[in-house]
Amino acid sequence: MKQKLAAIDIGTNSFHLIVVGIDELGHYEVVDNEKEVIRLSEGSSGDIKIIQEVAIQRAINALKKFVGIAESYNAEITAVATSAVREAENKIDFLKRVYHETGIHVEVISGIEEGRLIYQGVKQSVPTNNKKVLCIDIGGGSTEFVIGQDNKIIYANSLKLGAVRLTKKYFPDYIITQERIEKCEKWVEGVLYPLIDLVKKNNVELFIGSSGTIMAAGQMIKYLYDKDNSGSILNNYVFTFEELKKIKTKILAGKKPKDRKKIKGLDEKRADIIPAGIILLSKIFESLQINEMIISDYALREGLIFETINKKTNISLQKQNDDIRSTSVLKLARSCNYDLAHCLNVAKIAEALFEQLSELHLLPSEYREYLNAAATLHDIGYHIAHSKHHKHSQYIIVNSELMGFNENEIRTIACVARYHRKSHPKKSHEEYMLLPKEWRVVVQKLSAILRVADALDRTHKNLVDKIVVKHNEKEVQFFVNSSLQELEIELWSLNRRKALFEEIFNKKITVYNLAHD
Repeated sequence: MKQKLAAIDIGTNSFHLIVVGIDELGHYEVVDNEKEVIRLSEGSSGDIKIIQEVAIQRAINALKKFVGIAESYNAEITAVATSAVREAENKIDFLKRVYHETGIHVEVISGIEEGRLIYQGVKQSVPTNNKKVLCIDIGGGSTEFVIGQDNKIIYANSLKLGAVRLTKKYFPDYIITQERIEKCEKWVEGVLYPLIDLVKKNNVELFIGSSGTIMAAGQMIKYLYDKDNSGSILNNYVFTFEELKKIKTKILAGKKPKDRKKIKGLDEKRADIIPAGIILLSKIFESLQINEMIISDYALREGLIFETINKKTNISLQKQNDDIRSTSVLKLARSCNYDLAHCLNVAKIAEALFEQLSELHLLPSEYREYLNAAATLHDIGYHIAHSKHHKHSQYIIVNSELMGFNENEIRTIACVARYHRKSHPKKSHEEYMLLPKEWRVVVQKLSAILRVADALDRTHKNLVDKIVVKHNEKEVQFFVNSSLQELEIELWSLNRRKALFEEIFNKKITVYNLAHD
């Protein structure tokens, strides 16, 4: 990575830092990130009028820390401020103090610009597949609504609805009462009303949510409904209105913050403002008739990075952004610096097998993408060590940011990559058993195919560039373009690797030259 950039998001509730490294193609990789809960609006009630001295000092201390981190990477800093600073009567004094004490030039962006940057960030993490989407980002002081399709923004607006703002207005002492809940809900309904027809007229197909309140809701729902798989990956996680209602009931049953801190999956620092946030989110679902929402782990700061790279490097990332999944897979493969030509050839063979064996494996066609990703990444474990490299590949994949995939998909890809050699899937394997039963079946079938594909390029010489597959009741026949003498090592490897395939599909493998009659 030749160049480093840092983006700072100065929000109402919290400040965020992200540091990325950029290669010559404009691909970027997150090298560090940090978050500090600041509460810029502390001391105000409802609308943010004045940023108090105590909050200014917290902000400056956090920004000094962020500057130190960015400078350790020699990263150029871009910083933006949103709702709290945007509305503060003393914002000029605040910005001067920040510059004088930290050296950071902070740009105060409008709500519309905030929404545009959020949309840019979200598009990098959630595949939208040419669908019309509504992105909803609930912050501390405002909520951004952006309707878009691919690279076009159709509508963007910023409403003065935020978890901190509503808390200050309706729950100033953080105590929950039914009367306060009803007043808050009524206010939110009124503010949201103009959006209802707009969303209907635009025929929105996907609803994507980002930032604190929505991430918190997703995490609590994971703990409630997915106890065996409640890891930290929330990107592309989908939750329903019915699930949200159950979380809302649990949250509003906690009269005081100390009661809400007991809720599994909830960050204790958010216990005071989560009631207002969850009331807001629930009313958004209800008013806009949302059945389910996809979570994006990326938002404003990632959009800011995207924008900065485009401006400073003169490299257009839009084409890369059109296919989030394959871009993130290839980026990870390149970063591990292994034999990419071999891995891509194995992926080609694996995809050919997948397509021609569809009547045998009975998997949906979109699962081919998981096989392709696992094949592309199956050898990246060599980056750590040759010995047990299949296990290292699994570890790297699980712990890397494969954007566009949800947690089950990432774990599936990692398991398939692991099982390209050595042990078959077993109940004693932790990562494998973390998957739901139906996903474990997918791992078995895709691993069986990948083992065969990898064997057919054992020499890394791309000797099999065409394969035709036929099958009958007893066997699967592979017809290849090379002579069997040329494929001596590949056939030896196939003989060692075919057991899982023959076990899963209950058929023997035989190999012929394409000229075979």
